[in-house]
Amino acid sequence: MTKKDIETADFTSTGYSYTLSLIAGKYKPVILYCLMEYEPVRFNEMQRYLKNVADKTLSQNLKELERDGLIVRTVYPQIPPKVEYTLTERGKSLMSVLDKLCDWGNENRPA
Repeated sequence: MTKKDIETADFTSTGYSYTLSLIAGKYKPVILYCLMEYEPVRFNEMQRYLKNVADKTLSQNLKELERDGLIVRTVYPQIPPKVEYTLTERGKSLMSVLDKLCDWGNENRPA
């Protein structure tokens, strides 16, 4: 790539940028990983898994992942209300990417 190419390049139009926009942040990759390992997961279980996350922060991240089509929120009509989260097919298709991140971390973690 020449200097001229980089001056006209638009990172925001790349697939890499799009993928990062879906999983960016402190909690989204962890939420997805949790669902990959343990689905279905209830809100309180997710909160315990993430340790020090505020209700509002977790709720916002879950809503964004649902909006982006990566997870499904299922509400069961019972008392008390029961809500579970699972990965969509689109979310499951992202798991190979997260698996690669996990592999890299395991291979490169300091001893």
